[in-house]
Amino acid sequence: MGPSRRALLAGGAALGLLGAAGCSRVSGSGAEDGGNLLERLRSQGTVRLGIAGEIPFGYIDKNGEFTGEAPEIAKVIFKRLGVPKVQPVPTEFGSLIPGLRSQQFDVVSAGMYINPDRCAQVIFSDPDYRMRDAFIVRKGNPKNLHNYEDIVKQKAKMATGTAYAEIGYAEAVGIKQSDMLILPDQLAGLLAVEQGRADVFAGTTVTVHNVVKQRNSQRAEATEPFQAYVDGKPDIGAGGFAFRPEETKLRDAFNVELHKMKKSGELLRIVRPFGFTKEEMTDLTAKELCS
Repeated sequence: MGPSRRALLAGGAALGLLGAAGCSRVSGSGAEDGGNLLERLRSQGTVRLGIAGEIPFGYIDKNGEFTGEAPEIAKVIFKRLGVPKVQPVPTEFGSLIPGLRSQQFDVVSAGMYINPDRCAQVIFSDPDYRMRDAFIVRKGNPKNLHNYEDIVKQKAKMATGTAYAEIGYAEAVGIKQSDMLILPDQLAGLLAVEQGRADVFAGTTVTVHNVVKQRNSQRAEATEPFQAYVDGKPDIGAGGFAFRPEETKLRDAFNVELHKMKKSGELLRIVRPFGFTKEEMTDLTAKELCS
């Protein structure tokens, strides 16, 4: 599916939930006129959301509550669409699209980046955010690392997450994946930098800044956000909700509510507690990103 940016695993208990939830599937028949999943969801009162267990995009918190940037948006929109209950179905990031297509859940609610490869398999809402990258570096940024080119110049040891798009960004400037330290998540990245096993951990600005702030690190810091480039062009990382290709009615109804939230400023108010700012808000469309 191309660079996926995130592939964190849900916890063991959460994966158990997947087995239980996967037994109840909703078929989207009537595909010739946009599908009837929305009507079915309204009738049963529950929508199942596929998540990848990643802070801050979609996860189960320490109190067992289902939360994150995408789920909190989904809770509001689906309630307005007449579906009052959302049910999380945690899985691996790489299993989100296959799970959606096999009806293990109804919608992907994981802040998934929209790109042409994925658009060939599913349909997307318009993006609810646009993201830039940032680094975790040692306190004071002694190697002066501010972008991927700097890593090459300084011959720095780079770490990033499993299946992160940052792998592709680094490869675009000549860093071999075999030379990278591939870690399960941003917390492991912070620890690697603190312990000197890596000079830099690359991730999205929100995940990087969140983990440094939450851990109150005394030996590492987050750099300012920057735009990643591939083949001399900015690689736009913008995420949205994914739906099965036949369910255009549900996707379109979701978009109507999403656009209302953008216009009123409600969207930013919902995602701000997860580290998102006005800088991450976007008017890009899925059509633009898919092409």
